Amino acid sequence: MTSFHYVVAAALCSAILFGGGRGINAQLTPTFYNKTCPNLHTIIRSVVEDALQTDPRIGASIIRLHFHDCFVNGCDGSLLLDNSATILSEKEAPPNNNSARGFDVIDNIKTAVEKSCPRLAGGPEWPVPLGRRDSLTANRTLASINLPGPGSTLDQLKFRFSVVGLNTDDLVALSGAHTFGRAQCRTFRNRLYNFNNTGNPDPTLDTALRTELRKICPETGTGTNLTNLDQTTPDDFDNKYYSNLQVKKGLLQSDQELFSTPGADTQVIVNKFTSSQDAFFDSFVKSMIRMGNISPLTGKAGEIRLNCRRVNAQVNDDLLQFKREDDLVSSI
Repeated sequence: MTSFHYVVAAALCSAILFGGGRGINAQLTPTFYNKTCPNLHTIIRSVVEDALQTDPRIGASIIRLHFHDCFVNGCDGSLLLDNSATILSEKEAPPNNNSARGFDVIDNIKTAVEKSCPRLAGGPEWPVPLGRRDSLTANRTLASINLPGPGSTLDQLKFRFSVVGLNTDDLVALSGAHTFGRAQCRTFRNRLYNFNNTGNPDPTLDTALRTELRKICPETGTGTNLTNLDQTTPDDFDNKYYSNLQVKKGLLQSDQELFSTPGADTQVIVNKFTSSQDAFFDSFVKSMIRMGNISPLTGKAGEIRLNCRRVNAQVNDDLLQFKREDDLVSSI
């Protein structure tokens, strides 16, 4: 595991999902928790490192949670909310259902942070402005619309990014998160057999790779088999994702579109990141910070959840009900 691989995983845990603090400061700042929870990063590091021991996918999965949260009403932790009497969870929107994962690691981090710093949640490894708060609602409809899909064209990708204030440089840099992680066959199988209903495979997919992928993803299979997004260095956070695009080995259509769309301005950026891993890393960090600052809740907006999966009113109701039941049992 490279150090940057860890940084990405740890930063995502804190940047998205544990925003908020004891005060109601409306200004985000990288030093928001320096006094109230100085050991925050150590706590996050420990939980993420434990998770990586048994699940090499978890870094990529947490990045995906961050992305899917921020593109729906901003980075407010709405993706974490479960279904309830008043919440229609984003977890069951088509882009997330049976796909988004890593919620258990987020829960473990939240538990560890609350144990050490009660009523607090935390920050990233790079200097992401902190102090954001959690949403009181979810938006499954918007989650179904706003998130770009694996079959998106370049124009569609650019549009979805522009809607949330991100540009073409951000698109190419953030797509590099597919340098590690896995994808289900259903997200790219049409490229292997019936691309755009032509009855033929996608001509922008390397033929040798297509042959290998067909072994993993039969045409009539369930579509749930997994394969590496980056066939070269699947568990390393590096720039091989971009060199793969240059030789038609991007797994998803949305990946390969960055290089294979005729006349695309994204080709220049792909070439730059292929030539310089440092350039990719620098741009990725900048774009992650920009994405993490999409419409944050600050000040008195939203709340600081006690349980990432439920709004506080529901948590308090559950605790009250539990106490009533406990008192009833004690009186019998």
